[in-house]
Amino acid sequence: MTRTYTVETYGCQMNVHDSERIAGLLDEAGYLPVEPGVQADIVVFNTCAVRENADNKLYGNLSFLAPIKKANPNMQIAVGGCLAQKDQSIILKKAPYVDVVFGTHNVGSLPVLLERARIEEESQIEILEALEHFPSTLPARRFSAFTSWVSISVGCNNTCTFCIVPTLRGIEKDRPAVDILKEIRALVDQGVIEITLLGQNVNAYGVDFGDRSAFANLLRECGKIDGLERVRFMSPHPRDFTDDVIEVMANTKNVMPHLHMPLQSGSNRILQEMRRSYRTSRYLGILDRVRQAMPEAMITTDIIVGFPGETEEDFQATMDLATQAQFAAAYTYKYSIRPGTPAGAMANQVLAEVVGERYTRLHEHQQAISLGVNQRSIGTKHRALVSEVEGRRDAAQSRLTGKTEDFRLVHFDAVSEARPGDFVDLTITDASAHYLIGREEAHIETRGGDAFAAREAKVGPQPTMLGIPKVK
Repeated sequence: MTRTYTVETYGCQMNVHDSERIAGLLDEAGYLPVEPGVQADIVVFNTCAVRENADNKLYGNLSFLAPIKKANPNMQIAVGGCLAQKDQSIILKKAPYVDVVFGTHNVGSLPVLLERARIEEESQIEILEALEHFPSTLPARRFSAFTSWVSISVGCNNTCTFCIVPTLRGIEKDRPAVDILKEIRALVDQGVIEITLLGQNVNAYGVDFGDRSAFANLLRECGKIDGLERVRFMSPHPRDFTDDVIEVMANTKNVMPHLHMPLQSGSNRILQEMRRSYRTSRYLGILDRVRQAMPEAMITTDIIVGFPGETEEDFQATMDLATQAQFAAAYTYKYSIRPGTPAGAMANQVLAEVVGERYTRLHEHQQAISLGVNQRSIGTKHRALVSEVEGRRDAAQSRLTGKTEDFRLVHFDAVSEARPGDFVDLTITDASAHYLIGREEAHIETRGGDAFAAREAKVGPQPTMLGIPKVK
């Protein structure tokens, strides 16, 4: 009987893309994705080490699985990703029933480690300290038929005091542009019409081979690929962001007018303590130049609240900068001590209740800003890439969801027979802080919609993320 698997993913888009590779490897090894609501024979956790709540999620889920594993000794549990790279043997001390622990640099070893653990009836730990092969050479089970991530680099050369990722992912390693473009063309041949270029510090691409123009040139080459309708990238760093990237974004039709530019703090003093290597004047200057070149561009960001030593004055500087920047959305996080980072050893940690109160204030402040940004779009026209359909097609009315060019979520009532993977032209009629409401004006069938329909016909309706239910 064929064994089934499920993958639980925490963290960034890079982790989600790694989970696609994990699923692809398990497919290739002969396992099947588990059906929703059924307990899998193999449970894989792809972990994150950036924030403490990811640790808590992992150990909470491992505790939940302990009695299930005891009742079914043939079940296997594997833990990989950044937390596995960091904690290694600690995981087995806390959960000795885990069968496999593997790191960020050896995802490809998972099927062999699972089989070895089964045969030897002993937990397996394999953590490599450096990347041997770029992970894009591994098979992947893409969760979407018409969108895809493409990794252009792994690792990071920055030394932000709050971040442990460079320690776990290693120094930046860039892929040759010819390999990246070859992968993108292959994806387009499969029906993909939108790709997102991924890297820990995506716009530092080229540092590995000494070419500061490499990222702008890569975007420009993406613009020449027939059938590739949309190009995005995540996440750049203000230090490395150059005007040639702005020029390419503005003048390359398929590079979308959305920039996710992490801020982290609006206080220059805190930015210095974070070792972020830019100040607010440079950050705001980038935003100004982007908006001069692309008035329609939407900008989103990341902000950390409660970094060690943050005063009320520092926090107010962040609030003020959020007002000035007019972010479409900000992903706000409470600072979390990460053992092994310089910030984690700082003596002036901010009290948890203070951090919580500031987090709430910033969240509410940004909600009001996001609402205003979105309401200013009422009456404007956008083209949405349909991502899902809610309700039956034969119902009186079904609602569709998609993403605009500038990366905003939009809901609209179905008028045509638009499918996921198709484009729909919309007029925005209403807005909230989190999404837009649109009225369908035109439906454009695409190869992406054809790819979605073909996969539906072949394998049936697919759950949202890799066909993998949550273990909670």
